[in-house]
Amino acid sequence: MSAATASADAAAVIEVAGLDKAYDTPMGPFPVLKGVSLAIHAGEFVAIMGPSGSGKSTFMNILGCLDRPSGGDYILDGKHVSALDKDQTALLRNRTIGFVFQGFNLLPRMSLEDNVALPLVYCGVDKEERRQRARELLAKVGLGQYAKSLPNRISGGQQQRVAIARALVNRPRLILADEPTGNLDSHTSEEIMALFEELNREGITIVLVTHEPDIAQHAKRQVRFLDGRIVHDAPTHHDLPAGEVQPC
Repeated sequence: MSAATASADAAAVIEVAGLDKAYDTPMGPFPVLKGVSLAIHAGEFVAIMGPSGSGKSTFMNILGCLDRPSGGDYILDGKHVSALDKDQTALLRNRTIGFVFQGFNLLPRMSLEDNVALPLVYCGVDKEERRQRARELLAKVGLGQYAKSLPNRISGGQQQRVAIARALVNRPRLILADEPTGNLDSHTSEEIMALFEELNREGITIVLVTHEPDIAQHAKRQVRFLDGRIVHDAPTHHDLPAGEVQPC
């Protein structure tokens, strides 16, 4: 992707062009992504879907700067990721992206407040500001009264709310969520998706991996992978009858 293209599409938070990813195996390179091109603009809410082995998780790892492509170009928030060294990539990731995972990944011996504040430790933010930001975000996700509690004293849905607060603490432009409702019941999943919708209305760009069509319906746009390629990319139709799945 040329610099001129990037400049013309300045509102894009994510731009990938001709993205390839192959892993070395004893039988030779095994291709996982094959010429993927996609742009995600500021304020979008995108669901990434596809069966196991379709390439969606590898794609998300590349978007999160947790892995590098074998070929093609990736521009995150206007910066060519391939041109950055390890430290520069880590800085871009920490300043731009908030991560939410299926397994919550909270540290069991730390309070909820300290779990939320942890990313700020690595950014050199002073202790009082870390606590203030953490308390504000716990209140935002409805858990302000549990700031001093340990993770095992709250429910799975509440733990995921804490994980979302932690993802927001660095004030990212982008949230990457990998199966964030995978460990939750249907009612709690709807509550978590309502929270993501609220954050999106506030202007945060959200990219979410899910295999559940009802969860994908909360997004504004759906992108489906199959065999390492994008086979569907369209706005979500929110007027489908209950239980009906949008065709690809």
